[in-house]
Amino acid sequence: MKILNGEIEGAIQNKIMNRILKGQYDLAVNNIPRILDELYANIPSKKRISYGRVYAVKVLSDHLYSQLAGIDAPVYQIASNMLEKSDDSRSKGVSLGILSFYGLCDYRRVLPHFELAASSSDWNMRELAQMFFRKLIQKYPDEMKDYLMQLVKSEDANVRRFVAETLRPVKENRWFCKKPDYPLSILRSVFKESSPYPRTSVGNNLSDLARQLPDLIYDVVKELVDSGDENSYWIAYRACRNLVKKEPIKVMNLLKVNEYKYKRRVHKRSDYKRN
Repeated sequence: MKILNGEIEGAIQNKIMNRILKGQYDLAVNNIPRILDELYANIPSKKRISYGRVYAVKVLSDHLYSQLAGIDAPVYQIASNMLEKSDDSRSKGVSLGILSFYGLCDYRRVLPHFELAASSSDWNMRELAQMFFRKLIQKYPDEMKDYLMQLVKSEDANVRRFVAETLRPVKENRWFCKKPDYPLSILRSVFKESSPYPRTSVGNNLSDLARQLPDLIYDVVKELVDSGDENSYWIAYRACRNLVKKEPIKVMNLLKVNEYKYKRRVHKRSDYKRN
């Protein structure tokens, strides 16, 4: 889906690129929200729920990185300065997006920026951080696994949640379905997570994996239940929100309950015939 056009590209050049190259970072980042609004307006209305403003941030980040790299500009210094001068989460997100592309060549320099974004009090910033970080996992799976294993020990619940969210089996992480031990080896470190925010993310992660790997997640659910830990049980329960649609009795047996509730949907053992 193409949302960039000649008019917007011209505005990007005049209002952002030219000012960046002159060192006028304040002026450049102040123009980013307006450009993002124009990009968002070009997304067909039927696709805005699926793509939305995050997609506009991604497109602008990609375009700016390509322009800067194309003229051999000091991308890291420019993106870092933009990030520092930004006071709007979307402008910060664009700067972080540029850094993520730069990180494909030099990931070590950008990791501190991602860790800072992961701990941000701004929800939008945290969401953009985990989205952009996934390309680094794709490029450097071994190095990022070691890094995420360090982050998951953080005392900051936002950072632990960042780890779980980066490992969701979304489009960029579809390869997890062939190598599920990659995310699970990291997520196991938070199987007893006591904080609701990252704990919910872990449960959602397992629930997503269950769509493609139900048998594996059944085994994980059993492992969590058998641990006897109340937080592990909570994660196991949430992990079953997709599994229960197809095998409600099996789920209730594993969880040792007579009914399973998720949002407004209630599955009761008495509603199903016993085999």
